[in-house]
Amino acid sequence: MLNNADVRSYAKEQGVKLWELAAFMHVSDMTITRKLRADLTGTEKAELRKHIDKIAADKAKKEAATV
Repeated sequence: MLNNADVRSYAKEQGVKLWELAAFMHVSDMTITRKLRADLTGTEKAELRKHIDKIAADKAKKEAATV
């Protein structure tokens, strides 16, 4: 089982790719991948979920604006 599978699956459920999370955080794709290899603290996971929620909300707004 992958480390931080809960964060990875949460991003997938929200329709957020890990590269989008990396871009939002102004880091490389590899940095996010490496970060998720090690067990994160609850605080770190909560921060990533907050970023994922923000990205998902922004994507939803953009989609709504184009309709």
